Amino acid sequence: MERRKAKVAMGERKAEARLPGDYPRVSGPHMDLVRTYSSPALLGPRVCDELVALVEHMYTEEEAEVARHLRPWRPRTAAYLARASGKPLAEVRKILHRLAHEKYVLFSFGKGEKERFGLLPILPGTFEHVLVRKSPEEVTDWHRRFAELFEALFRTGFTTAYSRRPVHAVRYLPVQEAVEAVPMALPSDRLEVIMADHRDFAVGVCQCRLTKKTLGQDCGRPLETCMVMGDFAPVLVREGRMRRVDREEALAIKREAEKAGLVTWMMNDRSSKYFKCSCSCCGCCCDALRQISEFNAPGFIAPPHFLPHLDLALCDYCGKCAKVCTMGAMVVVREGEKKSHLHRKERCIGCGLCVVACPRGALSLREVPGYRPPPANFLAYVARYGGNYIMNGLSEWVSRRR
Repeated sequence: MERRKAKVAMGERKAEARLPGDYPRVSGPHMDLVRTYSSPALLGPRVCDELVALVEHMYTEEEAEVARHLRPWRPRTAAYLARASGKPLAEVRKILHRLAHEKYVLFSFGKGEKERFGLLPILPGTFEHVLVRKSPEEVTDWHRRFAELFEALFRTGFTTAYSRRPVHAVRYLPVQEAVEAVPMALPSDRLEVIMADHRDFAVGVCQCRLTKKTLGQDCGRPLETCMVMGDFAPVLVREGRMRRVDREEALAIKREAEKAGLVTWMMNDRSSKYFKCSCSCCGCCCDALRQISEFNAPGFIAPPHFLPHLDLALCDYCGKCAKVCTMGAMVVVREGEKKSHLHRKERCIGCGLCVVACPRGALSLREVPGYRPPPANFLAYVARYGGNYIMNGLSEWVSRRR
C-alpha cells in the first residue's frame, strides 16, 4: 500500500499526493486505470487530482470497465478483454475500436481476431497519440478538454522523476545555416542527410503548440512541423491524421520552421531503416524543452555536439542572440556603460540560432570535447540507456514507499 505524503515536490509546482481511497465518488473502473497509469512502469505520475481528472475524461465508465484489465506493456486481444470484463465480445470490440481508432487513447497492432490493444504512458505516448492531427480545425471539444487536463498534469513536473539518470531520448540538430560552417559536423548533425535515407514522409501539427493554442497560450510560430519518416508515415496518412509530403517539401517545412526560430529534434539514434519522428520546437511550448526551461531537468535531452563560442572583441552587445534563443541561454545586458554577455551552458541545446542571428560574426559553433555520437540504432540505444530507465523507475517506486 502506498503511504501518504502531504506534498510531493515536482518541478516548479506541487501535486497533492493521494491514495485511491481519497476518491470515493470516482468509479472503481476509473480508479483501477488511475492506479495503472500511475505505475513507474508507465513513467506515471503519482495518484493525484490531475491524473484522476485526465483518466475520467479519456474513458467513459463503460470504456474503463474494459480497459481496467490492461497492464503496462501487456497488449491483449478483444477476446481476452471480453472474458476478463464479462462483456459480450461484439460489445468489447466496439469499445476497443473507439478507444484505439477514434480516441487513440490505446495503441493496437495486428488485424482481426489477432489485433492486440495496449496502454501507452501518458508522456511520451498518449499525449502525442491523441493529438496527432492534420490541422487545428480537426480539434473537437473533447480534444480541447484533453489538452487542458494534460497541461495541468504536465505542470506538476511528474516527468522529472524519470530523467534523474540521463536517458537522452532526443537530440537537437544545429540549424542548417550554422552547421554548414562547421567542418566537424557528422551526418547525424545534418537534417538533409538524415532525410535522404527515407522515402515516405508525413506531416501534421505539433501537439505541444496545438495544446498551447487550444489554451490561448501559443507563441504564434508555425504549427505544421511534426513529421514522421519511414514505414509508419503511410499508416498515419491512411488514418487521416497526417498528410503525405515528399522529401523536398518535408525539408522545406523544416527550413521554414528554422527561419521562424524553431529548432529540430530527432530521436537519439542513427538508424534510419524504420520509424523515425521529428518536430520543430520552441522553449515556451515544447514539452521536451520545458523539461529544461521550467523544471531544470535536462536528462531527457542528449548533450549537444556543438556550443556557441563568443569573441567579445567582435560583440557590440546588440542582444540579437538573446532575442532568438528559444531557451534563454544567452543573456545580454546593455545599460549605459554597463555591458555584459552571459552564456548559460546548462540551458543551451547547441542549435546555433544565436550564431545565425549575430550580425558581426562574434558567435560561432565549436565542438564540445568528448562528445559521444548517438547510438547506431534502437538496440544500441537500449543497451546504452536502458539501465537508466529501469533505475529511474525503481527509484520512483522506492520513493513512494518511504
